[in-house]
Amino acid sequence: MAITADHIRTTLTIYLDAHPEEKADLVPVLDILDTGGDITSRTEFRGHVTAGAILADTDGRILHIHHRALDRWLLPGGHLETSDKTLLGAALRELAEETGIPTDAVNPAEEHPIHIDVHPIPANTAKGEPEHRHVDFRFIFRTTTTTDVRQLQTEEVTDATWRKLDSLGDATLRQRIAAALR
Repeated sequence: MAITADHIRTTLTIYLDAHPEEKADLVPVLDILDTGGDITSRTEFRGHVTAGAILADTDGRILHIHHRALDRWLLPGGHLETSDKTLLGAALRELAEETGIPTDAVNPAEEHPIHIDVHPIPANTAKGEPEHRHVDFRFIFRTTTTTDVRQLQTEEVTDATWRKLDSLGDATLRQRIAAALR
């Protein structure tokens, strides 16, 4: 069964209980849910959910991928699929797909998202997509062993690298990752 609006709302509620200061930033997401928009569909251009993975290695470095279409270094992640049952599972699937790191080589550091990032995505005329928003539910994972990227998903990813935590531009995200890794 695919991820439901109820699962997203429950996850969002748990997140906002932990981070009430972010409610104003996430009101548009709640509005989409309240108006019956299909926030799991890529065609909901007011905003749709994606799942992101923050992978920390044994030295506390964070895995970054170079995204082909956006030509930027990002954290692994992507769109939901109908086979996804949970947001956490979707983040784990995306990590494995984009990097080739097997799912049994990582463990969630937390069961709930460590961060929810709402950000604009530029229009893509090749896909017939107008500018829209992604609501990225980010989950933190740890490697169980020294894990190397094995095979990149070359249609979406051109490179991968491990970077120190302080290379992340978002101070809130850096603080939350540091706390989760303690």
